[in-house]
Amino acid sequence: MATALVTGATAGIGLSFARQLAGHGHDLVLVARTAERLEELAERIRRQFHVEVEVIVADLSDLDGCRLVEHRLADPDAAPVEWLVNNAGFGVSAPFAHSDVDAEQAMLDVLVTAPMRLTHAALPGMLGRGRGRIVVVSSVASFLPGGSYSAAKAWATVFAESLSAQYRAKGVHVSALCPGYTHTEFHQRAEMDVSGIPRWLWLDADAVAEAGLRGCEQGRAVVVPGGVYKGIHGLTALLPRPLVRRIAGRS
Repeated sequence: MATALVTGATAGIGLSFARQLAGHGHDLVLVARTAERLEELAERIRRQFHVEVEVIVADLSDLDGCRLVEHRLADPDAAPVEWLVNNAGFGVSAPFAHSDVDAEQAMLDVLVTAPMRLTHAALPGMLGRGRGRIVVVSSVASFLPGGSYSAAKAWATVFAESLSAQYRAKGVHVSALCPGYTHTEFHQRAEMDVSGIPRWLWLDADAVAEAGLRGCEQGRAVVVPGGVYKGIHGLTALLPRPLVRRIAGRS
């Protein structure tokens, strides 16, 4: 039975990925910072889906935490990981000039350094087996200028596109999943006021994860869930970049 590793697995999109992969019969390796939540989730999934579930308690803003997960991904004596979902993330709500620079650094460590290191650990085994699937959870924000978060997500999208181009022919599919506003704990944890966001802009976490799994299996380098966000993606590709910057600056 194939094994999938999901970071940020205890809530939101990561939780949806974990449940759907288990529903497809995959054994799981779940990664998050909080041991109690991880163990509770692992037990629920074992009971409901009858799959094997490992847990790794790790803070991916910390290099030692990353190395724990890297070791599992590269371990030749453990069940090989055929699906890697780089989902862990958080945002900083303050404008850049007024934000905490250590929080900015931690965000980049989680959004950029961690997926780079984990993907680097997973790829050799996948290439050796001639099969693997990697989802990098990015954002529709990656198509718009919007501070460090957008910049980090732009890196994630281009990173996934680059790896997709290099390794798809060798059996390894890599996809950037670029959702818009999604019902998760993300905005509350980042202390973002989203009360003015209209209902029709919100996505369901289960639908987002399903789109990511399907798109990666199909070999799509960039997956944008939701018709509205597909339209935004298309517009940002067509509009002159100075106009995109002006629109982003006013929003």
